[in-house]
Amino acid sequence: MSKLFQRLGSLSNSHVGFDFELKAKRFFEISGINLHRNYEVEVGVGLIKKKHRFDLGSYEEKILVECKSHCWTSGNNVPSAKVTIWNEAMYYFYSSPDDYRKIMFVLKDKRSSTGETLAQYYIRIYHHLIPTGVEFWEYDEEKFIAEQIY
Repeated sequence: MSKLFQRLGSLSNSHVGFDFELKAKRFFEISGINLHRNYEVEVGVGLIKKKHRFDLGSYEEKILVECKSHCWTSGNNVPSAKVTIWNEAMYYFYSSPDDYRKIMFVLKDKRSSTGETLAQYYIRIYHHLIPTGVEFWEYDEEKFIAEQIY
């Protein structure tokens, strides 16, 4: 039986996410930046802080990376539940230490009807939720390259 919300050809959504994190890690390694998986820092908007794990990060380089391999739905619609996850990532970036570089590393997925990527859509609609200094990088799985778009 096929699972309605699982990416075609994948074992599970968690496998898709894990594989994408490894691709991101490899991209940064090639760029000379060594990142660690499940990188933990304290986050919080007030005096009380709590540890949170980012997908990738580095104490030496002072970098935090969230990886998202989300796509448009099969009907070319906005994956609204996934967009909520992106909003949550923005909040964690906002509440993380100021001295870190913050990168949202996402899969480049174009909407067939408009050619707009999911990241371009997110930036256009939700730019008011993106903290100052957060970078958006799109990873092209076919070309094995990433480009900063914000």
